[in-house]
Amino acid sequence: MAATAKAEDDMSWSEVAALGLRYGKYPLALLLVEAFYWFLTEPSDTLAPLQVVEAWMWHGITEMIWGADAVSLSQHNGWTTRIDFHHSSFPGTFDSVGLYVSDECAGVHEMIFLSTLILITDDVPQRDRLRAVAVGCVLVFILNLARLVAFYPLALGGCLEAPNDPACLNDMWAFHRHVYEWGFLVVLIGLWLAWFTWVGGPRRVKDRSMAGRDRWRITPRKAWAWSEHRPVWQQPVMGAALALILLLSAVYMVRNDPAALDARATAEMCAFSELVSQRCADAQNTWDDAIAGAWSVASLGLLSLVASAFVFERPLPDGRWPSMLDDEERKALEDAAKEEE
Repeated sequence: MAATAKAEDDMSWSEVAALGLRYGKYPLALLLVEAFYWFLTEPSDTLAPLQVVEAWMWHGITEMIWGADAVSLSQHNGWTTRIDFHHSSFPGTFDSVGLYVSDECAGVHEMIFLSTLILITDDVPQRDRLRAVAVGCVLVFILNLARLVAFYPLALGGCLEAPNDPACLNDMWAFHRHVYEWGFLVVLIGLWLAWFTWVGGPRRVKDRSMAGRDRWRITPRKAWAWSEHRPVWQQPVMGAALALILLLSAVYMVRNDPAALDARATAEMCAFSELVSQRCADAQNTWDDAIAGAWSVASLGLLSLVASAFVFERPLPDGRWPSMLDDEERKALEDAAKEEE
């Protein structure tokens, strides 16, 4: 009897799989958004408008605190994202330190990371999660801007102690490296833990089949079958098909496009022969544009694939979510819908 009771209490393989999927979705979701961000920012200055805004604010705050002579704003790769610090103690001929706001410095990576953690947190109403995402992104933007503003006093402090010595900038670069490698990660996880504790933490348990106060939600898609109750453009397989088309188009742009291949051959010939000419520069620019365009199209394909893997749903009149119904309940609802038609 004891052995039988113990066997009945054991988890089935389906329950083990469901439990693994529930907790495994966190690293899986983070890996997916990391892949999307990598595709998105592989071409340089993908987030140029935001980079320009941050550079402008960085320049304005630094100028307001340390004076107009301390900093200047100029262009980098055609975008107004370059910041130059000025002081007589800085190393170099022009007594300046040049930096620029890259797509990695824009803070979008951190915003996506924190937003993903919040959105995939179970047992929290959808509206609360979206509100937390908005607040979290604002906090990340402010923290990232504060990080940029901190560069000038760090550089100035080191160079006042060792004027015109390139090593006087080591404190600034060390700060940048530590924040980039692990500092922001600690802050983001801390923000998520603080929010998770504030909303109730592990004590917040509810019946996942019921909507509660939520009027809508976005949840992973469970049914991919073709449904006659949806128009063609709303079929889930259409999103996957669009993603495949975009990914194949991206491959074509760098593997089969004649103009891109000619530009690549010319650029490689110029690099091998160490030639410097306008023709070589134009070829390199054309090839770079082809690569950047391919990455952008591939990013859209990945986004389409991710979007098709989720479904927007509203609760049924009895309060249950449509995605939580089993096959028999779903079939009964479809039959009822046919009868009403």
